[in-house]
Amino acid sequence: MQNIIGIDIGGSHITMAQVDPEKREIISSTYVREHVDSFGSREAIFSAWISAIGKVTNNLVKNDLLIGIAMPGPFDYENGISLMKQGKFIDIYQVNIKKELAERLFVSSHQIHFINDAGAFLEGEVFGGCVQNYGKVFGVTLGTGLGTAFYNGKEATDEDLWDSPFKDSICEDYLATRWFVNHYKALTGGEISGTKDLLDQPEDIQTRIFNDYAASFAEFLVIYVKNYDPEVLVIGGNIAKVYPYFKKRLDQHLAEHKINLPIKISAIFEDAAILGAAGYAFKKSNR
Repeated sequence: MQNIIGIDIGGSHITMAQVDPEKREIISSTYVREHVDSFGSREAIFSAWISAIGKVTNNLVKNDLLIGIAMPGPFDYENGISLMKQGKFIDIYQVNIKKELAERLFVSSHQIHFINDAGAFLEGEVFGGCVQNYGKVFGVTLGTGLGTAFYNGKEATDEDLWDSPFKDSICEDYLATRWFVNHYKALTGGEISGTKDLLDQPEDIQTRIFNDYAASFAEFLVIYVKNYDPEVLVIGGNIAKVYPYFKKRLDQHLAEHKINLPIKISAIFEDAAILGAAGYAFKKSNR
């Protein structure tokens, strides 16, 4: 079996596991998640990454190893160079991360492949999740931010629709967690941190907010997703976990626009990016 590691690098953590390419699933006994200070120095960031990766790769044959890494942007994914100018990871701006990791892990740079985190989520669902048997798939991650990706039958690409014009602002302002926080405060004057808190509120408030969200989500699908002509839509992120609360109204809105789009909820959620990064590396190495 090919030794493949899938890695998900976030703003505060690095999560990874070995992936079985035949069963298309994570080998749970190899799962590692560790905190990383993304505002730290270049050396501190690399040291944290290498320490964590070593816990998964130490017993594997290095020349037979493939590493897939899901990484937030902006980033040069082909060459492995960070383009993040501000905020998190600022100290590794324009650093060739692929080269650094290869040297520190004693592997060839050809064994390391990077993919956008939104694309990795969808690659994971296609590789070993809920949409394995589909050709054209649109993926949306709904959480702290808005992630969008399209799988064209060959690979998933980040569609980067989060800041596209929508109503009086941008898409993310109406579809991410902060919309629930702001809308709840506008209606009640109270505070919630997200959809989980909303489920503890009176049913009439829940219903109104979820109905309003369904209307916005449907409008987003009509304006931006319909043109891709996907066979199926897959939804991930924390908001996907409350999908049953807005499903009925969403279906009604889509029917009004004569959109018959099957909707699947992520089967693997947080592990999708790990599985997708590994699957992407496996695919790239076999071309």
